[in-house]
Amino acid sequence: MKEFSAIFDFIRDKNSRIPLSLFLILCFNTILAPAVQAATPGELPRTASYAIGLLALVTFSLCIYLFVVIFQPEKF
Repeated sequence: MKEFSAIFDFIRDKNSRIPLSLFLILCFNTILAPAVQAATPGELPRTASYAIGLLALVTFSLCIYLFVVIFQPEKF
């Protein structure tokens, strides 16, 4: 039980949000890349599918960020 409280303390810490976000993006990319490779017609190298998956995640994150900035500008 002590280990779970340490994990939640790490998540709540503001200094650890960037490494945690990068880790989650890489995990989502490993899930998304095979789907991208399966959805493309023909042969696609593995590195290209990872790059396309990462590009899609960055684009989606940027869309969410801009949506929040437009509708809640007083926070920024």
